[in-house]
Amino acid sequence: MPSKGAEMEWVGFGVAGLFAVAAAAIVILLTRARLIGQVVAAETRLAEAQRLAAGLTSERDAARLAEQRATGELAAARQELKGNAERLADFERHKAEFLTFSKAAVLTVGQELSSKLLEDHKRENEAAKKEGEEKVKKATETLVKQLDLVAMTVAQLQGQVKSDGQRIETVVRALSNPSGAGQFGEILLANTLTSFGMVEDRDFKLQFTTTDAETGQRRRPDAVIFLPGGTVLVIDCKASKFLFDIAEAEGTAAETGAYDSLARTMNEHLAALAGKDYRAAVVAAYRQGGFPGEIARVISIMYLPSESAVERLQKADANFMQRAASLQIIPAGPAGLACILSFASTEIGLSRQIENRERIVEVTQALLDSISIVLNHALGLGRGIKTAAEGFEKLTKSVNRTLLPRARRLAQLGVQSTKGLPANLTAYQVMSTESDLIEGESEDVTEPEPAPPEIVTLVKQAGE
Repeated sequence: MPSKGAEMEWVGFGVAGLFAVAAAAIVILLTRARLIGQVVAAETRLAEAQRLAAGLTSERDAARLAEQRATGELAAARQELKGNAERLADFERHKAEFLTFSKAAVLTVGQELSSKLLEDHKRENEAAKKEGEEKVKKATETLVKQLDLVAMTVAQLQGQVKSDGQRIETVVRALSNPSGAGQFGEILLANTLTSFGMVEDRDFKLQFTTTDAETGQRRRPDAVIFLPGGTVLVIDCKASKFLFDIAEAEGTAAETGAYDSLARTMNEHLAALAGKDYRAAVVAAYRQGGFPGEIARVISIMYLPSESAVERLQKADANFMQRAASLQIIPAGPAGLACILSFASTEIGLSRQIENRERIVEVTQALLDSISIVLNHALGLGRGIKTAAEGFEKLTKSVNRTLLPRARRLAQLGVQSTKGLPANLTAYQVMSTESDLIEGESEDVTEPEPAPPEIVTLVKQAGE
């Protein structure tokens, strides 16, 4: 029988063997697990490889189909390209043939057109030549007639120019002559006085010839205007031929001499006008003419024919106006004279109104008397209308109340009239309305005037 130690060895040996077996089993299990993992990984990779192979196969098949389709399209394109090349060759051939035919046709048409154009041009040239010859002939005839007319007109114009030149020369001679210029000024003065409403031989006199009682010398102013208040306006027209000389010599060396001559002659006219004692002669003629009252003052005016004459006179003698004022003489042109005559005409008109005031009062009184008579007649006419209306009212009442009812009773009894009985007569009633008016002074107001009172009202009413 073995010993206890030997048993322990066997037991230890058995445990170690068990541990070894367990370790071997674990190793085997681990190895198997690793192998199983590798197998699973290999199978996974295989599945992926199979899927990849299937995708590659599909792509390969699609690529083959695309290759086949591209091959077909390439074949079709090559076939179409070949057909296009053949059609292009045919087009080039046809083009060459068309160009050849076109050149020939154009050449033929051009030759025919050139021939036709040449013929047309030749024919048109001939027609234009004939028409031009006719027009030139007509134009020449018209031009010859117009030249004859122009020659006649020029001859007439030359005659008119000559005649007008003679007339202008006559007018210039007349105006350059102091007496002629004075007559022209007198005509202009007469027209001016008339244009302001003045009446000759009543408000003014032209060529008022007077005689000085002391010297017996005749005084002849161009116009004398009789103003209210015993004022007499004496107008003398003055002119100088040196005004034309100034106009002709303007801008030359002779202009200064012409201005000196104008100043000298106009100062001589001023001295002569100041030396004419018009007062006594005009007073005597004023009394002989039958004008009432006495002459209080005489105003002298030197009338020049134009405003330019006044300006040139002031330029010729700067002190002329002052010298004339000191002699109580007023130099004036048409504008200045117009102002003076406007004032004179207004004064004469006011004087006429004052003189006719009594006559106006008499005529107004007669007019008021006539109005009073007419109003009295109208009052009597109104009374007559009222009386007639009242009588007619009584008549209608009698007819409507008595006569017509009895006549209708006769008709009811069988007595018929051929024309029938009329209806009731219409009655009119007159109502008089008197307005209580108080006489007195009144003044204008801006309010609208009331309607005038109704004096008589005719009221229509049916008869009973």
